[in-house]
Amino acid sequence: MTEAEAREALARLRVEIDAVDLRLLELLNDRTRIVERIGSIKQAVSLPIYEPNRENDVFRNVMDNNPGPLPSEAVKRVFERIIDEMRVVQRLRMEKKD
Repeated sequence: MTEAEAREALARLRVEIDAVDLRLLELLNDRTRIVERIGSIKQAVSLPIYEPNRENDVFRNVMDNNPGPLPSEAVKRVFERIIDEMRVVQRLRMEKKD
């Protein structure tokens, strides 16, 4: 492969990555809208934002269903971050309604 061919291949792959990133963004925003609804329900009945058992269920679900090539521990770390950000969304939403 020449350098020019490599640059062309990289450019095509980066276009694919950009498209995947936009799909991920759409899914993250879908998840956020659901989390906002969950936060409203929790606030209505004074339930805590942090639910360690539910978080463990999420981790188990994504790790058990991970076909790879991303290692399961990496999947868990990604979802730990996602869940952490979702907790922030719930907390901010609850603070706005107080």
